[in-house]
Amino acid sequence: MGPEGSIIITRPLGERPRAPFPPPQERLCSVLPCIPLIRLLKRLLIVSLLLAALAAGVAAWWLQRPLVPAQASQPLELTVAPGMAPRRVAEALVDAGAQTPAIALFAWFRLSGQARDIKAGSYEFEPGSTPRSLLDKLVRGEQALRSVVLVEGWNIREVLRAVRASPDLTQDLDGLNPAQVMERIGLAGRHPEGRFFPDTYRMVKNAPASAVLLQAAQAMDQRLAEAWAQRSASTPLRSPEEALILASIVEKETGLESDRGQIAGVFSNRLRIGMRLQTDPTVIYGLGERFDGNLRRIDLQTDTPYNSYTRAGLPPTPISMPGWNSLLAAVQPQATNAFYFVSRGDGSSQFSATLAEHNAAVRRFILQR
Repeated sequence: MGPEGSIIITRPLGERPRAPFPPPQERLCSVLPCIPLIRLLKRLLIVSLLLAALAAGVAAWWLQRPLVPAQASQPLELTVAPGMAPRRVAEALVDAGAQTPAIALFAWFRLSGQARDIKAGSYEFEPGSTPRSLLDKLVRGEQALRSVVLVEGWNIREVLRAVRASPDLTQDLDGLNPAQVMERIGLAGRHPEGRFFPDTYRMVKNAPASAVLLQAAQAMDQRLAEAWAQRSASTPLRSPEEALILASIVEKETGLESDRGQIAGVFSNRLRIGMRLQTDPTVIYGLGERFDGNLRRIDLQTDTPYNSYTRAGLPPTPISMPGWNSLLAAVQPQATNAFYFVSRGDGSSQFSATLAEHNAAVRRFILQR
């Protein structure tokens, strides 16, 4: 104890003097952040979370927002060329009418991780399409489809007229005659008549017109082979080609579905005995574009390769596109003793076994009309 009662603190020799202890508040701030700083950080965190939630909400709203107005009368059309960059796809969508900035669409493509999966093709986006549904369609390659209808009984002129008239096909057959059309689809040397199966074909919008015909030709080859494999053992036909020719005649002569098999039976009966088919549709086909809707006696008497009144057997080629029912009827004709038939005027036919019966039917259903 020092003078006047003071306390003297001594330390061992060589020990350094220690700094005085700071006040408690200072000691706390030296270990942990000060209370005002903690409050600031908490506020920043809350603001960041709110902003993130707001951004997520805006993004979720945008992804479900229709880019094509629901009240739009037409779908939005887009063609994506092979190799088109995602940014250019986004710009093309906006140019076509998508109601959003192109940069937003491009960002969505990139952030989705599917920008490189967008497939080339022709697309349509219906009213109400959203960014999410739009990208899904582009990634799946779900292109716009169109229907092309080829009707049973059409001839090659009618087929080409329909295909060339379609606004949804890329026309690559213009200026080609039927033989050149067959060459274009890889069937050079084959007669075009009857070679296309009548059906409704779903094609990608802007597909080449030749693609429709190639698909129809392949379908006819397949269906003809299927029918020929089911042919009756008693058929007078010797080849699938003859079956196609007879089926094309049956197709043109049939007005009522229930008569189809018996009509084929009449022609089969005639072929067996070498009797002329004497069927008007072959004569009309031989007249071609000269036929004006009125078949005259002189037409029946003028010999052509297709005049079945002057020549026995089948004509040299089909005369129309037969459907499946006619193909099957040609190779599986109904058993009948009839050698004649005449139209009753209501789509059905009157069948006769003898010429006398047939002449009576002609007087009844034709001459007395």
